[in-house]
Amino acid sequence: MNEYRRVLADLAAPRLVGSPHHARARELLRAELDRRGYVVLEHQFPVVPPGRLAGPIYAGGALVWASITVALLGASSAHAAAGMLLAALLVGGVVRVARGMGAAAVGVNLIGVRARARVAVWLAAHYDSKGQPLSMATRLLGVGVAVIGALALVLVAAARLTGAEWSRPVELLLAAPALGGGLLLLQNRATNGSPGAVDNASALVTVLAILDRLPGDAPVGVLFPDAEEYGLLGASALARERANLFDGTVVLNLDGIDDDGSTLCVAHRAGPTVDAVATGLGARRRRFLPVVVDGWAFARVARECATIMRGGWRTAAVVHTARDTADRLTLEGVRAVSAAVAAVLGTVPTLTGGLGAAQR
Repeated sequence: MNEYRRVLADLAAPRLVGSPHHARARELLRAELDRRGYVVLEHQFPVVPPGRLAGPIYAGGALVWASITVALLGASSAHAAAGMLLAALLVGGVVRVARGMGAAAVGVNLIGVRARARVAVWLAAHYDSKGQPLSMATRLLGVGVAVIGALALVLVAAARLTGAEWSRPVELLLAAPALGGGLLLLQNRATNGSPGAVDNASALVTVLAILDRLPGDAPVGVLFPDAEEYGLLGASALARERANLFDGTVVLNLDGIDDDGSTLCVAHRAGPTVDAVATGLGARRRRFLPVVVDGWAFARVARECATIMRGGWRTAAVVHTARDTADRLTLEGVRAVSAAVAAVLGTVPTLTGGLGAAQR
C-alpha cells in the first residue's frame, strides 16, 4: 500500500476549484491514469461560486429574517420596521459575503477510457475539496434544526391567521430553532481550508486500487468529476452534455472512504450489478442519505448507479475541516473497498462475457 500512501499524500492538500493545488491534483490523476494505460479526455464547464451552495445560504437568510420578524411581533410599528430592516441588512450582508467568496473558474472533468474499448462500468470519484466553517456533522445537525424551525414558524403563522394566538413566550420559543438553524445554514460557504483526505482523496486512491486489481481488458472507465463541492456541477455537466457516455452503463460513485465505520451502498438506481457490489462489500443498503453526492446526477442517465461510502459520525465530524488530513488514514478502508469491488468486477475480462452478458 506504500504506493497508494504516496498518491494520497500528494492529493490531500486544499484544492478548491481554481486553487493552485486543484490544478496539480488534476495533473497527478492524469498521470496515474496514463500509467495504467488509459486515454484521458477533458470536459470543461463554467464554475461561478457559490454555485448551488447559494440555495442553503438563501434558505438560512430567510429563516433568520422570519424568526426575527416573529420576535418583533407586538412591538411598535417604528421598532418593528427598524428591527426588520436591520435583520434584512444583516442577512443580506452575510449572503453577499458568501456569494463573493471565490472567483469564477473553469471546472475540468477527467474521463479515462481505454483505446478502442467500450465501457460497461464507470468508476467515479470527485477530485476537488472544500473547507467550511462547520463540519459536515454540524451542518447535518443544522439542517435538522432548520427544518424543525421552519415548521415551527408555519405553526406561528397559522395561529396568527386563525386568531388562535399563543402567548409571546411560546412564540419566541418556537422561533428559536429557526434562528439557530438559519444561522447554521448561512455558514454553508466554500473555503480552501480542508486537505480533503477522506473527502475525497481516499476515494480517488480507491478507484486506482480497483483498476490495479482488474484485468487489463476489463470494460471499466474512470470519471473524476470536478466542482462537486459547489453542488455537483461537474457531474451534472457530464450528465447533461455527455449523456451518450452513460447509455446502458453502470456508475459506481465513490465518495469518502474512511478506515473505520460502516460501508454504505446508496442505490440511486438499483440493478443486478449494484446488488452484486453491495453484497460483495457487505454494505448497508440505503435508498437515500441526507448528503449531496455525484450519484444523484449520474443516476439520471446511467442504467444503474450507486454511491459507495465508508465511515460514521466521526468521519462526518472531520469532513470539510482542517482535520481531514492524510496522516489520520491507514488506508484500511481503501484496501477493503477496492478488494470487494474488484472481486465483483474482476470476473468480467471482456465486454461480451460476465457483466456485459448480465446487462443485456
